[in-house]
Amino acid sequence: MVVAVKALACELPARSGVPLSRWSRTELRREVLAQGLIAEISGITIWRWLSADAIRPWRVRSWIFPRDPAFAPKAGRILDLYERRWEGVPLGPTEYVLSADEKTSIQARGRCHPTQPPRPGTPMRVEHEYIRGGALAYHAAWDVHRAKLFGRCEPTTGILPFDRLVAQVMAKEPYRSATRVFCIVDNGSSHRGARAIARLQATWLTLVLVHTPIHASWLNQIEIYFSIVQRKVLTPNDFGSLAEVEDRLLRFQEHYEALAQPFEWRFTRYDLLALLDRLEDQQRRLPLAA
Repeated sequence: MVVAVKALACELPARSGVPLSRWSRTELRREVLAQGLIAEISGITIWRWLSADAIRPWRVRSWIFPRDPAFAPKAGRILDLYERRWEGVPLGPTEYVLSADEKTSIQARGRCHPTQPPRPGTPMRVEHEYIRGGALAYHAAWDVHRAKLFGRCEPTTGILPFDRLVAQVMAKEPYRSATRVFCIVDNGSSHRGARAIARLQATWLTLVLVHTPIHASWLNQIEIYFSIVQRKVLTPNDFGSLAEVEDRLLRFQEHYEALAQPFEWRFTRYDLLALLDRLEDQQRRLPLAA
């Protein structure tokens, strides 16, 4: 009986003809009774049985299989850079690794009533209604080994705003006189492909643009910083103007850099190869499971 309930929980509801995308505890109990697997049972009992095997049919995780044919070599060289290696050779003392991207469509949402600070027994309260004050893009670069930040706010994304970020970095020491500056970016339109490499290297001879594979922004460390910005600066969003958004972003950048340490990145090229082997094995078994 317990095994039958667990087996049902591990099936998609559609296979039982139930018009649901996933089981809830209540819906699972209803189906267990409808199929006659047991005469009577409580939702709590079902939850206890599933918890014994860490089965959570009401939870969902999404994933995507790598579809870049050069995923392994592209990702591997980024992971090597995080370990201060390039093409098997250790980086020298005047070579630097940056991670850069844009955080788009950051809105200024002026609340109709003032935000209330937390009090004993009451969390911060933010008015649901707001007035839109426009949006901007935050362009940032992170030195992965020196924990240095560079950032600027622009009305939008694009080639010129990104090039201004690069110029902001390359105009400063030690990057201005560096032997090489590796800049890790994703495949956004402002820095995609061979054209972006040619455009930027025509101006900055020591700049080496390194692209992540398709659908692999998680390899780009600047995304970690952007997630911190989202939690600590932009949530809740309560800004009277875009000027206020820009001021908060740039002041937080200074605040964070004063306390920052390099991210403790542990995922290596060897972990990547092991992961790709597992994904390949899953992909082979998918048609059999269907």
